[in-house]
Amino acid sequence: MNPSSPPSRKAPVKGVKKSSLPMQRVFRFESASDPRQNCFAYIPAVHKPGAAVFVSVHGLSINSEEHATLFAPYCEKYGVLMIAPTFAKEHFPDFQRLGRQGLGNRADEALDALVTEFRAATRTDPSPINLFGFSGGAQFAHRYAMAHPQHVAQVVIAAAGWYTFPDRGEKFPYGLRSIRQVPDLKFDPERFLRVPMTVIVGDQDVLTEHLRSTDRVNRQQGVNRLERARNWVGAMQAAARIYRLEPRVTLETLPGGEHTFGLLMRGAGLGDRVFARMFGPPPASKNGVHSA
Repeated sequence: MNPSSPPSRKAPVKGVKKSSLPMQRVFRFESASDPRQNCFAYIPAVHKPGAAVFVSVHGLSINSEEHATLFAPYCEKYGVLMIAPTFAKEHFPDFQRLGRQGLGNRADEALDALVTEFRAATRTDPSPINLFGFSGGAQFAHRYAMAHPQHVAQVVIAAAGWYTFPDRGEKFPYGLRSIRQVPDLKFDPERFLRVPMTVIVGDQDVLTEHLRSTDRVNRQQGVNRLERARNWVGAMQAAARIYRLEPRVTLETLPGGEHTFGLLMRGAGLGDRVFARMFGPPPASKNGVHSA
């Protein structure tokens, strides 16, 4: 699939009237209850009341509009609604770790509120989200799924810098042990290990520039993104077997070592991988119109 850019966006949209929401173009959707939180959104021409909501989370470059623009053709093809939240540095400087006290707002709570408001605005049925994250967004996405498995149908994460391991002996964000900076954060491995998760990483993504490289992380996880992905997937699969569950975390590699979202989408088939893993083969179309 070769995604093309949808029409350019207009002014930000607020409110909950479905008739006021643009369709078939990327637009900015602002929370009516919390002006600090907004996203770029996309609504396909044809979708059902129970249509899936796809959430794509940016990395440190905060390129949420690029996420929405490049994933929009896939959402149109599959009849999937999308939001790409913007976790601005001034409000969510610690979003990759969900937002610890003293380090900005809670990003997981902000996403919950945004999804609820978007569902109300589009008048679609509540259901778990389909969550994707890239780089820093992949850090957020897997931690969100581990902390809130009831809110997630499935997760695909790409090129995470480092991970929260299923280890009760290590404090969050390295492991599952509670910390006072996030007092209500609780992990239930028997629940989050049931969520289908796919890790995608370049098979040559071994550069350590701009990567968290401390003795603690390197010793626990490895020294580059490829090693860390393999070790985390292995740890999650081993944890599932301990709880007598079928392992539901898998690893896929992309050819090359690019660590740029746009390049992976345009040249390495990242979008195809994400939507195939989440939603299966593209649905049949008639005369170019989605047949959902």
